[in-house]
Amino acid sequence: MKAKEKHTRNKGRNFIYPKKPSGKLYTQRKWVSYILLLFLFASPFVKFKGEQLVLLNFLERKFVFFGLIFTPQDFYLFALAMLIFILFIVCFTVILGRLWCGWACPQTIFMEMVFRRIEYWIEGDANQQRKLDAQPWNTEKIFKKGTKHLIFLLISFFIANTFLAYLISSDALYKIISEPVSEHWVGFASIWIFTFVFYMVFSYVREVVCTVICPYGRLQGVLLDNKSLIVAYDVTRGEPRGKVHKGVQEQKGDCVDCGLCVQVCPTGIDIRNGTQLECVNCTACIDVCNDVMLKINRSENLIGFYNQDYINTRKPFKLGLRAYGYAVVLVVVILVFSSLIYKRQDVQTTVLRASGTLYQIRPDGSISNLYNAELINKTNKDIVFEFKSTNADDQIQIIRGTDVLPKESTVNLTFFLIKDPKKISKYKTEVDFEVKADHKVLSTATTTFFSQP
Repeated sequence: MKAKEKHTRNKGRNFIYPKKPSGKLYTQRKWVSYILLLFLFASPFVKFKGEQLVLLNFLERKFVFFGLIFTPQDFYLFALAMLIFILFIVCFTVILGRLWCGWACPQTIFMEMVFRRIEYWIEGDANQQRKLDAQPWNTEKIFKKGTKHLIFLLISFFIANTFLAYLISSDALYKIISEPVSEHWVGFASIWIFTFVFYMVFSYVREVVCTVICPYGRLQGVLLDNKSLIVAYDVTRGEPRGKVHKGVQEQKGDCVDCGLCVQVCPTGIDIRNGTQLECVNCTACIDVCNDVMLKINRSENLIGFYNQDYINTRKPFKLGLRAYGYAVVLVVVILVFSSLIYKRQDVQTTVLRASGTLYQIRPDGSISNLYNAELINKTNKDIVFEFKSTNADDQIQIIRGTDVLPKESTVNLTFFLIKDPKKISKYKTEVDFEVKADHKVLSTATTTFFSQP
């Protein structure tokens, strides 16, 4: 029976009723999911170096990753980090297919490991769910459906709050929750909008996110090649498929055409038809097929992790040139990113000569230039600093400024740099400045000093 025949039409679309999975790989997926869910829900609320572990505040253009703060001036670093993430996914896909979707994607983890398991707990396995949907509305159906959707809504509410904590910070979220609604009506409305969005995704849209909406699934046809490891049916070993009958010796393949691989698939495909866009490599079909193979005393992994070269020619797994090429590019970008992070300064200093001004000769014969300096504090702490020239003979006269650099803020200084004309040998001289705090140089800047020849 084809997968489409196992759907029940409900309100204009076909809903899939996958059989409850079990097996070795499913158990491993559960543990991976638990770890990722713990990280997902903990990251916005665990503090490290005074900041939450991960913050993606696009409104204020502030991004935090494990204590490292990216300001608007560091946007190139953030863009490079996103490029590394994309390259990692591409490299991962070329080597291991769409394994990301089945094992690490938040959509799949929430759908299969949270919402679907609640559905199995309340409504039962696939056949019981079909019967419940087909029967008229009665006390049992109202209770089960009402309980399930209430729990779905509550979980969606927690996901929405966590999502906002990533976007606006957990501290801002706490204010929205604890303070009067009239003071934070935009934030309050956002929580409920995201709640209903997540509720609709996990209660109605479901696998359509993976098969239609998500662009990554459509890219796999471009990224995969014959050397990519994917969840695949070994057609050479499995065909011709047929039922097993006691006492009948027939020369058939190992596939007994039980259809369980179709029944357990969360996207409703038949893996025996080859690589398909809808396959998310969740490995549920591998577990259920292995269980059948053990029962009929045949080798496991009729469905397993294979590449197309192995299925067609029985060539052993070997990485292709594309995989090595993507890996080299990824390593190079990571090295560049690491070097930029290493050279990154907590305070960024820019010093420019005041526009439209020349050098000044003072009554005592010394020569001065007027400068404007901009100091950007990229940390989450106030810094008491000292601004000085690296040349001990130079003098700095502050016209406008302060000696405290507030956290995540910018300070502007206006000052004269004064030099002894006896120690000036040319019209244009390079000068260096440094910002010091606690006897440590936080930042440096270079500009030019003009004087009479």
